[in-house]
Amino acid sequence: LKNETVTIELKNGTHVQGTITAVDMSMNTHLKKVKMTVKNREPTSLDTLSLRGNNIRMYILPDSLPLDTLLIDDMPKPKAQKRKAESDLRGRGRGGRGGRGGRGGRGARGGRR
Repeated sequence: LKNETVTIELKNGTHVQGTITAVDMSMNTHLKKVKMTVKNREPTSLDTLSLRGNNIRMYILPDSLPLDTLLIDDMPKPKAQKRKAESDLRGRGRGGRGGRGGRGGRGARGGRR
């Protein structure tokens, strides 16, 4: 969506219109040429604005955006790594070094009385 002009509605009712310069993994969005309309106030123009992702309610995308082609995942899938032979994996469950517990226990006698 880089360089697309979008409208973003925030959770507090503010509408922000601008051109996306970057979006990160936390959905933090950086815009340029921004018009911000705080609820029940006059619009304000800003050169740049960064929005924290958790404050965004929704993105309103332009109708001209070809979503069907943009949503196709064209990244090559990573090859699955070969697994060890199954015989190497047998009897390895439950982790640890085996036995029940370690150090300490019932003393020299070892059993119940």
